[in-house]
Amino acid sequence: MSASISLPGRAVPVEIAPPAWAAGYPPPVSRRVYAAAHVASVDSGDLVDWESTLRFRDHLWAHGFAVAEAMDTAQRGMGLSWPLAKELIASTAERAAAHRLAGRFAGLACGAGTDHLAADRSHSITEIIDAYTVQLEYVQWAGAGVILMASRALAATARDARDYLDVYVALLKQASQPVILHWLGEAFDPALRGYWGGADFESAAATVLELIDRAGDHIDGIKLSVLDAAQEISLRRRLPADIRLYTGDDFGYAGLIRGDETGHSDALLGAFAAVTGPAAAALHALDAGDLAGYEAAIGPTVPLSRLIFEPPTYCYKTGVAFLAWLNGLQARFSMLDGFERRRSAGHLIRVFELAAAAGALTDPNLAVSRMSAFLTEHA
Repeated sequence: MSASISLPGRAVPVEIAPPAWAAGYPPPVSRRVYAAAHVASVDSGDLVDWESTLRFRDHLWAHGFAVAEAMDTAQRGMGLSWPLAKELIASTAERAAAHRLAGRFAGLACGAGTDHLAADRSHSITEIIDAYTVQLEYVQWAGAGVILMASRALAATARDARDYLDVYVALLKQASQPVILHWLGEAFDPALRGYWGGADFESAAATVLELIDRAGDHIDGIKLSVLDAAQEISLRRRLPADIRLYTGDDFGYAGLIRGDETGHSDALLGAFAAVTGPAAAALHALDAGDLAGYEAAIGPTVPLSRLIFEPPTYCYKTGVAFLAWLNGLQARFSMLDGFERRRSAGHLIRVFELAAAAGALTDPNLAVSRMSAFLTEHA
């Protein structure tokens, strides 16, 4: 049933129609897609709402998305400690195993990094490799795929591209199956400026390509989040045929996933945790060769994603959690370390408005009820 709500500063009420999407979709076959999932909190402190957090993973799997777990979307380094990340990885892996036992899809890959190292001192390359190894082994023990996350410690210590190559080659030798590399631009984390030992994209890309040349049989693909579609396409065209480019471009994903005459990007996106229904419908249409259907479903999600990821980009997790709350996927709009307060009420009102236009609100009446409560408290 449709619903409407009057928003501050809007001359006419916002009308919310029931979404046109199915309640679930099979995993796409023409693209490999991960949705990076967030963490719900009980009290805006460090207490995880495990029921809501795991139920959100069920929601993503039901729509055909593999889950990228314990990534920056889950507030790694911004509220989610390594001990909590370990618990999250183990809990999600156990949940995924139960789904598979029941014959349901439950793709899963988890972030391995160095965030348990003390942030107030420098670390040697050996210490960084050892720290990565601890987390890599834990993810593999849990039975999940590995995403080698970008490391703040490595960015602070590395003198040049050689240091990055030494670290990653040593780690890849320990991987029991091909891993996903994680190239996160400074918009997502300013501490990662100059990652891969290059002051510009081309020199950094040269390091990545050398790493692939040296250890490509241990690499499934690379997740690239630099918010520049032209740079992504340039790197994608230079990758070997068996190495995937997972777009992390939450601004330009629609065209990058659709692709061109030279190829396409797969996806590992926080945005897909916010626009799950329409994105799943779009990928289902793409599988069927229905480009018009793909564009009709995915197109309206792009303005919403651009808003959620507007600067400061690393605050995007707030928008993801806000939509999960509006859609009844968590009991309260609450995040670790009070991260829900990182965006203004005005920003979240615009998120609601664009989510309605994108068909990203699954239950119009519930969304209106919760938005009305939010406005009473904040607007």
